[in-house]
Amino acid sequence: MIDLYTAPTPNGWKASVTLEELGIPYEVKLINLMEGDQKTPEFLALNPNGRIPVIVDRDEDDFAVFESGALMIYLAEKAGKLLPTDPKGRSLVIQWLMFQMGGLGPMMGQANVFYRYFPEKIQAAIDRYQNESKRLLTVLDQRLAANEYLAGDFSIADIANWCWARTHPWSGVDASDLPNLQRWMEAIAGRPACDRGVKVPFDLSEMLTSQGTDAEEFSKGARSILTR
Repeated sequence: MIDLYTAPTPNGWKASVTLEELGIPYEVKLINLMEGDQKTPEFLALNPNGRIPVIVDRDEDDFAVFESGALMIYLAEKAGKLLPTDPKGRSLVIQWLMFQMGGLGPMMGQANVFYRYFPEKIQAAIDRYQNESKRLLTVLDQRLAANEYLAGDFSIADIANWCWARTHPWSGVDASDLPNLQRWMEAIAGRPACDRGVKVPFDLSEMLTSQGTDAEEFSKGARSILTR
């Protein structure tokens, strides 16, 4: 059994989608980011960096794993799925996983900060991160022009990138002109396990495309996280 410490964010969904796809039993431990649960001594004992997600493997002497990419690799190796064992295949999956970890996630995350959360609208910063996010989504689109998935068969690389790419409207990035990306996102969204995973710990799907009151209230609340 896995304990999953998480919140409704793309990085959190990377963990829950992976667990759902692998069929590994898990128990959700909700971390309220706006209340600062991630900075409590109990949570910092699991992840000194104070970020979600974290998993605790009860079957391995309560072994804790933090950093979303690291825990995805851990879970895939534990189950023997979603990550090839041959050196080249494994490397290809990890390359595209690192593409998300080092590029798409951080850039879309900063786009969210300046477009949605930061109280002062700094247009140069908004443009910088939205443009870079669009460039990275275009890289995915080009890769998917000749490939059904990013690294051979469906893998943790697809899960990681999809969990972020699907939120592009929240970042204020238009991806309607990226047909290969759209095809891939729709195919993954149609996987029952992926659909279940992005509803953990609760479903924010409608809000991700909203510009209404709910989105504004969420954004105001999320501002508190910027100082934690």
